[in-house]
Amino acid sequence: MEPIIGIECHVSLNTKTKLFCSCSLTGNEEPNSRCCDVCIGAPGSKPVLNKKAMEYALKLCLALNCKIADEVVFSRKTYFYPDMGKNYQITQYEIPIGSDGYLEVFGKKIKIKRIQIEEDPAALIHQGNTVLVDYNRSGTPLCEIVTEPDMNSPEEAREFLKRLLTILNYIKIFDIKNCIVKADANVSIKGYERVEIKNINGFKDIERAISYEIERHKSLIKEGNGVKDKETRGWDSDKGITEFQRSKESEADYGYIVDPDLVPIDISKELVEKTRKELPELPQEKSLRYQKEYKIKKDDAEVLANDYELTGLLENAIKKKIDPLFAAEWIRREVTRVLNYNKKELGEIFIIKNLLDVLELIQENKITRQTGQRLMELLIEKDINVKEYVKKQGLELVSDSKELEDICKKILKENTQAVKEYLEGNEKSFMFLVGQCMRSSKGKADPKTINELLKKLIK
Repeated sequence: MEPIIGIECHVSLNTKTKLFCSCSLTGNEEPNSRCCDVCIGAPGSKPVLNKKAMEYALKLCLALNCKIADEVVFSRKTYFYPDMGKNYQITQYEIPIGSDGYLEVFGKKIKIKRIQIEEDPAALIHQGNTVLVDYNRSGTPLCEIVTEPDMNSPEEAREFLKRLLTILNYIKIFDIKNCIVKADANVSIKGYERVEIKNINGFKDIERAISYEIERHKSLIKEGNGVKDKETRGWDSDKGITEFQRSKESEADYGYIVDPDLVPIDISKELVEKTRKELPELPQEKSLRYQKEYKIKKDDAEVLANDYELTGLLENAIKKKIDPLFAAEWIRREVTRVLNYNKKELGEIFIIKNLLDVLELIQENKITRQTGQRLMELLIEKDINVKEYVKKQGLELVSDSKELEDICKKILKENTQAVKEYLEGNEKSFMFLVGQCMRSSKGKADPKTINELLKKLIK
């Protein structure tokens, strides 16, 4: 039973004002304090397109390898709901600004069917049996990214969104503090109808929601039913389940018409080329540069380049003269290890603030890698001054050559049988001697130095 998954993702754009009026996107948080006749859909109000929002959308289309339309055309998507005062949403239908793009995930091209510009509706505030409407959000500029049903696992869907967010950060049209990413997932089992799961927030929840829905579909098929009608379901993060909301509407139900208040806007070839030249180094290019310039392994380079936060850690380390190979390996292995084990995101812990100190201490041979690993684990919960902590806890490597030599001589004297076995060709005996030296130094000796001293003394 093969799962088939497509994503419809809404990304809010980091402009200063709304999509069709001059109301600010940030500021006073009092309900209905940042809205005007256009936001609330008052009769006779006339929308005017935000130029910056169109430029941001064009950037995103180019970054996702889309074909660009010759003109921007807006349509009215008619539906009746309290969050849309004028009873229609201004969006794009007939001609999206971008189409036929792709984003590579796990070596597979996930096709982008269309990217369109549209306005966000108002926010509904549920208070018991009462529903209030806050129009502060109404008119927020969005880009909707619609994929083809090219994904076959929850992991692919999560990685798609993660890589999409990385590109949004690279091209600087998205502010993680003020902007949001919401995703709808279309899920089916091959041969059966699809179900749309609405408004899933967060990478973890997209994976959880799709996993749950796939298992639900499989159970229905085993019972002899299977999904035969399209439907829309909501994701309940607390319960970890999807719940039926309504039968799925068809596109004809929305009665799309071209919006007569907004004239078509030409997208010139000159504007497209200008925007293309302004694009920053994107993940694929960055990965190739890491491999060529710093000799970073291909797998490490690709993983780091496709994670905006990890890329930032590596770039900062390189600026501080940390060896790029060492930094890339440590960030790829150790940073991700502690994050995955503790099920945390980088922003929730204290690694970003203190990582450079850990890397410097290891590179300068002042602490062992094992000590560095313990410090990384400590930084999950505590914000510490790493260098002061290492001194106070006596974690610095023993650098006195006389002291290290005395430790090695003592171990050799106490383990003559292991010395004999090593001289007879048993490498395990030598590793035993190294381990005993490290234990005697309480882990504060450099293993490489111990290796060199032992070989020198045994000869």
